[in-house]
Amino acid sequence: MGEEEEERKELNMEPKKAEEEREIPMTPWEQHAKVISIPRFDYKAPSSLLQRSQSAFLITCTIKREKSATKEAMSIFSKYVGPFNGDTSGSSGSSHANADTKRRKICTEEIDQNIGNSVDNPEITDGAGGIPKDGSSISANTDKSEAPEFVLSLVKLTRSGLLLLTIPVENSLDTIDVVSKIFCDLESGSLKSPLWCHRIFPIQATCTLNEKELHAVVSKLVQQYVNDKGSELASPLKFAVGFNRRGTEESQVKIPKDASKNSDLSVLLDRNKCFSVVAAAVKGIVSDSVVDLKSPELSILVELLPLSGVPNGSVVVGVSALPLKLVSTKPKLCIKPLVSDKNGKKAG
Repeated sequence: MGEEEEERKELNMEPKKAEEEREIPMTPWEQHAKVISIPRFDYKAPSSLLQRSQSAFLITCTIKREKSATKEAMSIFSKYVGPFNGDTSGSSGSSHANADTKRRKICTEEIDQNIGNSVDNPEITDGAGGIPKDGSSISANTDKSEAPEFVLSLVKLTRSGLLLLTIPVENSLDTIDVVSKIFCDLESGSLKSPLWCHRIFPIQATCTLNEKELHAVVSKLVQQYVNDKGSELASPLKFAVGFNRRGTEESQVKIPKDASKNSDLSVLLDRNKCFSVVAAAVKGIVSDSVVDLKSPELSILVELLPLSGVPNGSVVVGVSALPLKLVSTKPKLCIKPLVSDKNGKKAG
């Protein structure tokens, strides 16, 4: 009887333990992780951006919803660009793992099938296990499962409500074309309206914030724009300049002690000085050009990138030369929002 009573007590205790475990609340991060998986930050990206120009996407999103916005961005860009960095974890990593498992399964099934067929047709096999001599069927399967060409990396930023996704230097991608396609698919309804991502700024090039580099990058992008448009350009060319410092003022940037008080960085953080540098670069390429803030055919947007892990005094900006269809001019010059609310007001 004693043993039976002990067994009954154990059986009665197990449901109580399960209930207690269910009652223990999970932290917000644990709850979030159960539902959403995101890639890890690419900690090499900031130093890479300091060394060379890259194309990227800067996304504004709901503050404190960066993880949800990252997941949403992954879903959007997978249709136009490709997966996130292969070294990351999360859904992209699990999808790669599932794809690899699937490929291994297919190859194994084919090998088994070939071994079975080798009994009836020994001429197509070698003497070590019945695998085809040329291995053509296996290699064909592997070729079909090659990874996409472009891979996005998630970069850590110092400000909330922002995501930065960079593209490898060795790959060339028309970021403006990608964002244009996203807008078209949103308008047609083939792409679901995002909940957390507000705006996607297609960065064509990056540079450190100094007059020489900024002038060179703007000149290159304007020349590229002129070459693409050709005879379609209006005369005079109407352009506008936008500079978003993301709330960063000169006093917030720690300039090294050995730097001059009149350093290029402190000067270019002044909005008017930055405007004059960009305008001079535009006029250097298109002499017949005028500023028009209401309906500019060409808009040069300069966005300060609040990168984490860069040396003091190092400021990187993203630059793009955008057509009118991708920008809004009121209340200020910026990239168009992805979704408009029911009242006709722009979201984000």
